[in-house]
Amino acid sequence: MTGGSKGDVWIEAGFAEIARSGADGVRVEVLAKNLGVTKGGFYRRFRDRAALLDGMLQTWSKGRIAAIEKQTSLEGASARERLRALIALYSERMNTEGMAVELAIRQWARSDETAAAAVAGVDAARLQNVGQLYRAAGLAPEEADAQAFMFYCFIFGQSLLFLERGPRKRAQLIARSAEKLLEEQK
Repeated sequence: MTGGSKGDVWIEAGFAEIARSGADGVRVEVLAKNLGVTKGGFYRRFRDRAALLDGMLQTWSKGRIAAIEKQTSLEGASARERLRALIALYSERMNTEGMAVELAIRQWARSDETAAAAVAGVDAARLQNVGQLYRAAGLAPEEADAQAFMFYCFIFGQSLLFLERGPRKRAQLIARSAEKLLEEQK
């Protein structure tokens, strides 16, 4: 998410902190200390903490929507191949910081309308894009939307489960479960 501007450094530091300690932990003093700079640099870029939090939500939302649009494009792949690739992307290797940021923003959204709107927008884009893949795979619109919802629940739900299985057994379970999401509808 780096883009070179000084504001990006503060936003990146904000994401690292929200992953560690939630939205309440994103404080100017904490970020300045983590970055090894004074608070003055912050106030040259942002009006206040609320402006930083808004910038973080915008960056997160735009990034997540751009990612799902890229991940679901059918450039050279069938809809089922793209769905299979999405499952592999989100289940084979855990992006622990990315998941921590996602969970922290979702927790924040429980008590903040702006965060809730950002999360709702990302969820809508994810469901719409995955739904389009299922429609391209031949499902009727209502079935495609229901399947996209189950797909999305699986992708994020499996990452939250602490299974009493080794990594190999977990991978096998995820693979078998994923196949259920890819079965042809009769």
